[in-house]
Order: sequence, then structure tokens, then C-alpha cells
Amino acid sequence: MNKPLVALLLTAFALPALADRFPLPKSAAFEEECTSCHIAYPPQLLDAASWRALMNGLPKHFGTDASMDEARRRAITDFLVKNSGRRASRDANGKPALRISETAWFRHEHDEVAPATWQRAAIKSPANCAACHTQAAAGDYRERGIRIPK
Repeated sequence: MNKPLVALLLTAFALPALADRFPLPKSAAFEEECTSCHIAYPPQLLDAASWRALMNGLPKHFGTDASMDEARRRAITDFLVKNSGRRASRDANGKPALRISETAWFRHEHDEVAPATWQRAAIKSPANCAACHTQAAAGDYRERGIRIPK
């Protein structure tokens, strides 16, 4: 039996299972600041340019003033950039995406979700990952952990 070929095939079959898991690197500042309002979104879901743009706009962070002192903002930005995704995250206008839900990856993964589903009281918006992805806080977005609220 060709052991390298078997190893390659096993790895190839394992990739889909890993595609919806995003290890959450540790950063106390990131966890303290960001999880005070929402789950810690995996840094891999946006590219470096998107994280920089998002962190530079904290005074108007999706309708909320999420400002923080400059040293802490810089530390969190550095953490996000270091752990960012490699796939370009662009919005419909070609600018760095500020919302994960604006990325091609997100749209592809959620293309079967009806617009009315996002409006359900228990979901409210595509930004509320934990509403459907029961293990989102741990970086696990696999389909087996999806429970869509009625």
C-alpha cells in the first residue's frame, strides 16, 4: 500500500470537516473588549485590511461607540491582523468588508437561508452567529451544531 497516497487521501477527506472550525487564538484584550457586546468572531473570517478598517472606525462601530484607549486599540488591531484570514474580504463596492456577513465566504455558506429567517426575534441579524451556531463561541461553525430558531 502506498502510505504517502493514503495519508494524502485521508487529509483531503478531513479538510471539509476542518473548513468550518476556526481556532480562537488567545488575547485577553480582544476577549475583554469585544465579547462585552458580542461573541469573539474568529479573526480568520476577515483579512488584515478589513480588521484595520474596522478597528479604525470604532467610534461608529455599527451604531455604537466602541472607542477605547489608543494602546489597547492598537494591541487588539495587531492581534486581529496577525491572526487574520488570507482570503481577501471585500464588500460589494470593492472596499475592505467591515462585516463578516459581507464576505463571499459568508454569502456562499448562507445562500440557502431565506431573508425572513434573519428577521426572526431569536436571530435578529446575520451578525448573531450564536443564534444558530450553537458552538460559535468556541469557533466551531460546523453544520452538525446548527439549530435555527423558529
